[in-house]
Amino acid sequence: MLAWRGTKMTAKVLASLMKKAAAQIKKAKNAPVQGKQSVKKLVRQNAGVSNIDITDKNIKSFERVAKKYGVDFALRKDKSLEPPRWLVFFKSRDADALTSAFTEFSAQQAKRSKKPSIISQLNKFKELIKNQVVDRTKNQSRGGHEL
Repeated sequence: MLAWRGTKMTAKVLASLMKKAAAQIKKAKNAPVQGKQSVKKLVRQNAGVSNIDITDKNIKSFERVAKKYGVDFALRKDKSLEPPRWLVFFKSRDADALTSAFTEFSAQQAKRSKKPSIISQLNKFKELIKNQVVDRTKNQSRGGHEL
C-alpha cells in the first residue's frame, strides 16, 4: 500500500509512485508461499518434493495441524481408486515437521474415535423418552376443598 500526501500531484511524483507500486507488486509475486498451496507452486520452490497417502476424510483437521507446524504442503485427490484417497505433497526439508504434525493428527483422530457420537446419544435419549410411561392424571382436589 502506498500513500502520498501533498497539495499538488505532478507527473514526476506520479511516476515515482507508480515505480514504487510496481516494485511492491514484483516483491510480493516473488515471495515464497507458506502453508497450503498448489502442487505447481510447491515444485517451483526447488526444495525437493515428497508425498504420502491419506485415506481419511478429515482433511480440514490435518490442514489445521500442518499450519500449526508451519509445513508447506499441497493436497491432491486421487480419484482413480475407490474410495478416493488424498496425496499430501510436501517439501523434503519439512519431513521432520510433517512427522510431528502427523503424530499429533493421528492422536487427535484416536481421541475423537473414542468419544461417543452426540447424534447417537441424542437418538438414544429420544427412544428412552418415547418408551417412558408418562403419568398424566391430575389431582382434582385443590386446597383441600372437595365437591
